[in-house]
Amino acid sequence: MQIHVVSQGESLYEIGKIYGVPYEQIASANELESDTRLAVGQALVIPIIGSYYWVRPGDSLYTSAQRYGLSVARLARINAINPAARLMVGQRLYIPQEVKTPIDSLLYVETRNPVSQAMLAEVRERVDGLTYLAMFSYEVQRDGSLKMPAIADIPTTAKNAGVLNMLVLTNLENYTFSAELGHVIFTDKEAQNRMIQSAISIANEVGYKDIHFDFELLFPEDRELYNELLRNATKQIHDAGLTISTALAPKAGEVTTGIYGAHDYKVHGEIVDFVVLMTYEWGYTYSAPQAVSPIGPVTKVVEYAVSQIPKEKVFLGQNLYGYDWMAPFGQPDSKAATALSPRMATNLAIEQNVAIEYDALAQAPHYTYYDEQGIEHEVWFEDARSINAKFDLLKKFKLRGIMYWKLGLAFPQNWLLLEDRFTIRKR
Repeated sequence: MQIHVVSQGESLYEIGKIYGVPYEQIASANELESDTRLAVGQALVIPIIGSYYWVRPGDSLYTSAQRYGLSVARLARINAINPAARLMVGQRLYIPQEVKTPIDSLLYVETRNPVSQAMLAEVRERVDGLTYLAMFSYEVQRDGSLKMPAIADIPTTAKNAGVLNMLVLTNLENYTFSAELGHVIFTDKEAQNRMIQSAISIANEVGYKDIHFDFELLFPEDRELYNELLRNATKQIHDAGLTISTALAPKAGEVTTGIYGAHDYKVHGEIVDFVVLMTYEWGYTYSAPQAVSPIGPVTKVVEYAVSQIPKEKVFLGQNLYGYDWMAPFGQPDSKAATALSPRMATNLAIEQNVAIEYDALAQAPHYTYYDEQGIEHEVWFEDARSINAKFDLLKKFKLRGIMYWKLGLAFPQNWLLLEDRFTIRKR
């Protein structure tokens, strides 16, 4: 697959001519109307096998081959050029498709009651590219009973596609993660065992194969209590023939205080079958405008995670959304940022007639616009380039797979590139 960044004045038709691809195919791959306007700086995925590279000043055959992990001899042979020849700036080199890496993919589904037909349709569309589908969420009550989400026939759809269903347990209370609720479950053994056995019973009834603990914003002093709960849960869940997994807050070191302090990377890695890293929300609803998952901080979390947890147990977390912040930014009286999908963010840039910029340090697209009231907005989101950078990171550290939060946010380029670069395991 080729990633193409739209330049001033380009149309789908002209881009299609560059790559020898009918513009209708480009529109279809990116889920665009064939006559749609494009934004300068918009990233498109071009549906070709392999990709092209245009030689830049200072490039040689050697540096070009190194960039793509090829030998000089192979790159020269594929492009029918002399290995000793000098490259010309602007010369086009064909880069063959890389060997696909086998990984797991995991997607959270958060439903509303009733489950919409649009949600059901998207589940059917995405299940072929998944290893796990995580049903968010079964809310733990203070007595250990579980409040069930609306699930319709989503687990059956996933199972029929060879996807493993996951039951997600949360300490959500009144729409907020509750440290107090977590403490109750940690210290009340009767409630704790009721929670575990209820989850196992539901798993057997519905067909969940993994029980996933997403306990967040816990009291840091409950760190060892949470570890003990997981030891207790793991024994009972394994005895029932199921697997157990956890969600971990993003930490770049051994932090034992604050809202992430209760998550013990090393112990989770020892106890459970796998973990997912929530490597996003640097930019969040009430933050100053910034990338949601900047590559630098994400890399630091992964480096720490694989120093504590076997890499074959680690999923890299990836957001399928961005935010639109309104001025004043990052102030006590600032309004909450609006979450939006990559497709919505791109369409908004087109609507506002602004160019999309790309932050090379964060590896994330962004732009600024002014609304009808003259108020400044700043938007950061994900595109084909930013997700490709995360895929590079996943491959570099040889992680088990990638986790997405969450279904329902349109990002067609992600799924195209995922299929192009990886073989998704069915377990």
